[in-house]
Amino acid sequence: MKLANPAPLGLTGFALTTAVLSMVNAGLFPGQAVPMVLASAFAFGGTAQFFAGLMEMPRGNTFGFVAFCSYGAFWWTYGLFVLFFADGVPGEFVGWWLLLWGFFTLMMWFASLALNRALQAIFLALWITFFLLAIKDLTGIGWIGTIGGYMGIVTAALAFYLAAAEIINEAHGRTILPIGAKA
Repeated sequence: MKLANPAPLGLTGFALTTAVLSMVNAGLFPGQAVPMVLASAFAFGGTAQFFAGLMEMPRGNTFGFVAFCSYGAFWWTYGLFVLFFADGVPGEFVGWWLLLWGFFTLMMWFASLALNRALQAIFLALWITFFLLAIKDLTGIGWIGTIGGYMGIVTAALAFYLAAAEIINEAHGRTILPIGAKA
């Protein structure tokens, strides 16, 4: 029995939700757009991505399991925080939360160095995004968050590319969109 590849589902859930939040962070859309981010965070970024992670387990893919389940939980945490718990939480504490996610993502980037180049690029862009957003909240320097938003858009584009490559390459039975050989 051949198992379906859950990575495109997880990557797309991550990419779409990251893109819409990053457009707000970059200042391309106002804060009134956040409810759409939250809907995406719960349904696609959180739930679909978490399920993709669970589907990686029987395939024996520890990296995919940890990545998709962790970032799925990130989106649930983000959504719950914004909806119910954000009032009164100091921005510096949010900065520390983002910094810790940056360190986790840095660890995952190091692990990705044994995998394809497209995945390496996603995790490189993502840890930079987390660190920029953390610095913004830790220092209160808004333009750093704007750069973090644009970096998040780059991260999302890279994740969309890898998702497309995995789907298109498998459907055609050959490489149409290259992802870079494993290291």
